[in-house]
Amino acid sequence: MKTGILCIHGFTGGPYEIRPFVQYIEEKTDWLVKVPTLPGHGPTLSLNEFTAENWMMEAEQALRLLRKQVDRVVIVGFSMGGLIAMYLSMRYKVDRLVLLSAAAKYISAGQLLEDIKDITVDALQRKLATNTFYHLYEYKLTHTPIRAAIEFLRIVKMVEPYYESITVPVCIVQGQKDGIVPFSSAQYLYERLGSAEKQLITSECGKHLICYSNDCDDWFEKVFHFLVRNEKTNYYDCG
Repeated sequence: MKTGILCIHGFTGGPYEIRPFVQYIEEKTDWLVKVPTLPGHGPTLSLNEFTAENWMMEAEQALRLLRKQVDRVVIVGFSMGGLIAMYLSMRYKVDRLVLLSAAAKYISAGQLLEDIKDITVDALQRKLATNTFYHLYEYKLTHTPIRAAIEFLRIVKMVEPYYESITVPVCIVQGQKDGIVPFSSAQYLYERLGSAEKQLITSECGKHLICYSNDCDDWFEKVFHFLVRNEKTNYYDCG
């Protein structure tokens, strides 16, 4: 049985957001991994011309192509990609679903203030060059039009009424120090999703880019165990 895994990145992001997890899966398995870049996203943002429908259709097309090449499909969605992953799991037969920092709710004010405080301290000490949060979000904040942010919110609103209808086995991963998506978002999804089999994994040190957390190897293994639970090949015996 051939397994395919579709990974969907977040709003204003790109495949780099989930690259560490993709590399982990590729090292562990022979699965076919696809990571499409949503329209207007990637290294250079150009979001003005695209809508929520464009982003969802791009992911849907990637899923359709993947389904033709494999017997079993799992979807991993990061942030906004988690919402798109849930949407696709309602429309197509999906074996497993993984939601990373899924943006059912957004902006954790308390943690964001902590991150801004760190940026301020680094600025005063002339250490901004080493502040990864600053460099990641400086570009996004200056290159994200309000129109695109509204399209992102449309996806949130489109998917929200159907949480109870999602029954695919789901694994939710959330960082406790996420300054963009609050931890309550993961708890909210865990309680609302209609899946009989669901798991919530917490990264105590994880920020929004959860795949780059210091404890990512720990939760990568837990997610991998979830993904192979009903897979015929036992990868744990493959060395």
